[in-house]
Amino acid sequence: MDRRGLPPQAPSTSPREADPGRVRDHNDGSRRPGGLTPDSIKASADPLAAISGLFTYAGLRDPARRNPVPRGREARWRSSGERSGMLAHTVRRPVSRSALRLREPRRLPVALSPEDAATLVGSLRSWRDRAIAGLMLWCGLRSMEVLGLHVKDVDIGGRWVTVTGKGAKQRRVPLDADVASVIDVYLLAERPESDSDVLFLVGKGPHRGGPLTAAGLRTVFRYHRGLTGVTGGHPHALRHTFGTVLAEAGVDLAVMQALLGHAHVDTTARYVHLAPAHVKAQFDAARERIRAQQR
Repeated sequence: MDRRGLPPQAPSTSPREADPGRVRDHNDGSRRPGGLTPDSIKASADPLAAISGLFTYAGLRDPARRNPVPRGREARWRSSGERSGMLAHTVRRPVSRSALRLREPRRLPVALSPEDAATLVGSLRSWRDRAIAGLMLWCGLRSMEVLGLHVKDVDIGGRWVTVTGKGAKQRRVPLDADVASVIDVYLLAERPESDSDVLFLVGKGPHRGGPLTAAGLRTVFRYHRGLTGVTGGHPHALRHTFGTVLAEAGVDLAVMQALLGHAHVDTTARYVHLAPAHVKAQFDAARERIRAQQR
């Protein structure tokens, strides 16, 4: 006690004399299981903010001075020696990244020729397989989107199909009239009785009535590639063919993006590169309009 009856105060420390390690120890210790209680941790936030603000102010006068209070991602790193939780053997530290960056070549999607597409689809015998191929070739669905369809997602009368794509994002796609007819026949004449509401089911064997899997779909296309000799007849090639046909028809990129379910228009623009004849025709038409205006 001093002469005023107050307890002795600890010697003051200026920002220049503060030990950054002590500040980190205070911050890290508040997060250890054996440290402060949750209420104490919450109460300690304001003092840490005050300390951080003090060093920020000091940094205005001395730009070389670093704020020792961790902020952002650094505040979530574990301190050395801290061991807690299920992943206590790991230490979260920033991964050093090289400044060297290599630009990988962007591969253009590979589409089928009209002849190959017709040959592949023509070899399919079941209504189910024809409907699946039609949804990819004439509606632009991904194979995973086709396999994820439920009966209620297909509006045959209104010719719409509700598709759940990447990231669980939904979109409505116009249903081609011929594909709608094939799906209708499949539902009425071929789809087995099942408690599952998935649209496309296994039709034969011990798994009859169960949802068609990605492996099963690959097996179907593998068989028909060997049967027809269309080596590029993979499921996704049908979707690429759909995108190429749209580009050749001069469909607007925004419309193509909506139909294909792309998150970025740059992905959709790759299909334009697959239609050089269409690009040249558009270029020639634009040049003719420019010449006509200059006359």
